[in-house]
Amino acid sequence: MRNKRFTKTKKFFAVAISAALVLGSMIPAFADSSDTYVSLGADLTADQRATVLQYFGLTEADLSEIDVAQVTNAMEHQYLDNYLPASVIGTKALSCVRVDKTDSRGIRVTTHNISYCTEGMYQNALTTAGIENADVTVAAPFSISGTAGLVGAMQAYQGVTGKSISQENADAAVQELVTTGELGQTLGNEDAENVVALIKQKVAESKGASDEEIMQMIDEGAAELGVTLTDQEKQQLLALMKKISKLDLDTDKLIEQAGNIYDRLQGLGIDMSDLDKDSLLSGLGKIFQGIVNFFKGLFG
Repeated sequence: MRNKRFTKTKKFFAVAISAALVLGSMIPAFADSSDTYVSLGADLTADQRATVLQYFGLTEADLSEIDVAQVTNAMEHQYLDNYLPASVIGTKALSCVRVDKTDSRGIRVTTHNISYCTEGMYQNALTTAGIENADVTVAAPFSISGTAGLVGAMQAYQGVTGKSISQENADAAVQELVTTGELGQTLGNEDAENVVALIKQKVAESKGASDEEIMQMIDEGAAELGVTLTDQEKQQLLALMKKISKLDLDTDKLIEQAGNIYDRLQGLGIDMSDLDKDSLLSGLGKIFQGIVNFFKGLFG
């Protein structure tokens, strides 16, 4: 029963978020941008659009002064029809995003009518995408999962900063949001956010870690947080972290941009400053030496 639920959830996330990032990667960087950028679902009715703008604290008159883009369902189908059934992709684009560029404070996320993706999930994934110093508001006219909101988030950030998001970072961010959402179904959202953030921090500190080393980090992170992971969940995290390990992520930036999540980890007694490569290799060396000593004992 659990495997069936994971498969269904994974399919749902993969469709919505893959659409988001495929579309995000096709948005050009703008050399001349304002401090606010809004992305609106093209299928909003007038009343629905008004509701979303209220959440954004904007009026129609305000939109004439800022950068605004639309995401259409046709764009999703253009890129995904060859891979996924049309019924899964859906027929309407309703998620909306406002991004405000800031000089500091990291990434802060607020959601309205988003029922599945939490603010922490967005924040974690956006740090992996390479987004920095932005206030992000994701909203819909009524309750929806919010996964497709990443279309607008990627689009809006590139529009407001003029910075392109690499395909590698965007792809990892997609997988991170998918994995965290699935883990949240069994661990609870907060534990899922914590375990992904902690393991990501460990992996980012240890460039070029092997599969065995990453699995060791997964086990360590789960133990530190007191959560139990199934073999399937560990494999999901391994696949994600292998991808993240290839990115040029600055660990200080991770903590800075998703500060509240790492503050929460420190509140649990986890020392984030102790995650360095030398410590990891030292720990692995002790494990290896223990194995050597065991076999020495067997053979006299």
